[in-house]
This record gives sequence, C-alpha cells and structure tokens, in this order.
Amino acid sequence: MKIRFAMLLFTLVLFIPGLALAADEEPAIYVIKQGDTLWGLSERFIRDPHYWPNMWSKNGQITNPHLIYPGQKVRVFPDRLEFEPPEPEGSAPAAKKAAAAQAETMAEVAVERTYSVRGNEGFLMEADYKPAGFIVAVHHDRIVAGDDDIVYTDIGRRDGAKGGEKFSIYRKEGIVSHPLTNEVMGVKVVPLGTLQLTDLEQKASRAIITKAYQEISSGSYLMPYRGDKRHEVVLKMPARELKGYIIESYSGTETIAAGDVVYIDLGSAQGAEAGNMLYIVRDVTLNQQYAEGRVDRLPQELLGALVILETGKKTATALVVKSIDAIYKGDKIVSLTK
Repeated sequence: MKIRFAMLLFTLVLFIPGLALAADEEPAIYVIKQGDTLWGLSERFIRDPHYWPNMWSKNGQITNPHLIYPGQKVRVFPDRLEFEPPEPEGSAPAAKKAAAAQAETMAEVAVERTYSVRGNEGFLMEADYKPAGFIVAVHHDRIVAGDDDIVYTDIGRRDGAKGGEKFSIYRKEGIVSHPLTNEVMGVKVVPLGTLQLTDLEQKASRAIITKAYQEISSGSYLMPYRGDKRHEVVLKMPARELKGYIIESYSGTETIAAGDVVYIDLGSAQGAEAGNMLYIVRDVTLNQQYAEGRVDRLPQELLGALVILETGKKTATALVVKSIDAIYKGDKIVSLTK
C-alpha cells in the first residue's frame, strides 16, 4: 500500500505543474508546450516572473528568450528552473529521434556563468580622473617603443614617485559624447602596456617598457599600475533597477554584436556593479494611424544582453554576451525587459 501511495505521489509531482517541492526531493519534470515563455514558466513555478533573465543567461543555446520550443524539458526546483540535457545515445528510438530534433535548441543544464576580463578592454576616463603623467619621449628619438625599450616621462620626485615604481600605459582614443544628449561622458582610453621607473629627476624620469600590448609612443597616458587585470566576473543580480544606453564601442564601429566590448552610461553612482547582466532593447515605433488611440506603446524589441566588467562613477565597460539582432550605439539597456 505504501509503495502504491508513493508511486501515486511521484506521478502527481511529475504531472501537476506548480506543485511545491521540498528542498531534498527530486525535481519535477515539465515538458514545454506551445505558447510557453520563460517569463510564464518563472511566474508559474517559482512565483517570480523576473527570474527568467537569470535562467536565460545560464542557458547559452537559447538565443531568444521568447522562443523556447515544445518538447524541451525543464527541471522544476523550489527555487530555480533548469533545462534538461538531451536524451543519451542508448535511449529508446522514439526518444532518440525527438532528442535529435531538439539538439540545436535544447539547453544544457547550466553551471554558474562567468565572463573573463582580459585587461585590454579599456574604459572611459571621466572628467574627475586625471592621468598620473605622460610619456614625453622615446630613447634615440624613436617614434614608437616596445618591450624593453627606454622612454622618458614627466613623473618625478616632486610627484612622490620612487625608482622601481610601475605605471600602466594608455592611449587616448578620443572624446566620447552621449549619442542622445551630446553630454561629454569621458575620454576613451585603451591599454598599451606597462613601464617601470629607473632613474628620477625632480620633474622627470627614465623608464623601461616591461610589457607592450601595442606600439607605444610619446603622449601616451600613464596611470597608477593596475596589475594583472585578467580575472573572472561572476553574474550578479543588480541591486536596483537600471536603465541607460550604449554610448560607444571599443572598436568604434557602428554595428555591435556578441563578443564586442562597449561602454555604457551607468556607473557606481547609479548602482551598477561588475557582473550585472543588462538587456539591450529598442522601442518599437507605433503608427497611430492604425492604433487609433487604443494602444499607447508596444513591447520593446529584445536585441541581446551584456555583462558589466568594470565600473567608473558614471560609466562602465561591458561585454556583449548575446545578440539576437544588430545592436547600435544609442540602444537602450535595462535590468528587466518589459
């Protein structure tokens, strides 16, 4: 009797969506039906419709969160949802056929997602951030310098500098203005390498290039040494609602896609933090000729997602991790889509 009751209970857990599970029980399996969305699944099973961006971000094969497919299976836990991996090779022929048909769209069970910061993404140098100094000349009047070359700087003992001190080298790429307001947001700078001071005068010094990523020339900015900036950024839910814009790209090109580095008009002053995932959206223009006042706005078009790598006070450097359609400077970014 107990065995039969247990089997009945297990069947109910599997096939009655929304039934709560204890933390130590096996998850229920839900098979996605026509019309299901990540938003709807999140609201239905864990009572949090805003959970879906987290679910989307951890399933790399879902390029469009509004397009999930009938037949996909979801594991339902009390506090999360996970996509089931495809059926193994030894499964029944029908199951194998279904798994093969779903192979390109089925999402793997996700591990905690992290993103690499290489250290060469650059940033926007805001108005209150000043360089420590400049490279004023290259040894033997050469135009460019590389590894182990000698250069001269305007940093000296009056600045409190000491022999052996390291600095990071940057190149000014240009002034960046907001694409909508024309407000000057900062100067785009990209890293070139590092140097170490060897001999100091009162207002100048000799230095050796210890590492060069690109060619280094006179006029390059010197900033306090930032060390080895390569590290992992772990996804982190924003502490508050964030809304802003993409204001520039690292490459300077107009069209932006997954893998590109961009700069945004959100920083620590707005509550943005490294690891925050934001969604790139675009307003859809409403033709009032046909709406006749019955509709005031249309749902925004979802273009992709980005992850913040590093923040300044009013700006941040971010990596585009998903792109569904072409992305441009001036496109909106939000912490939650509407």
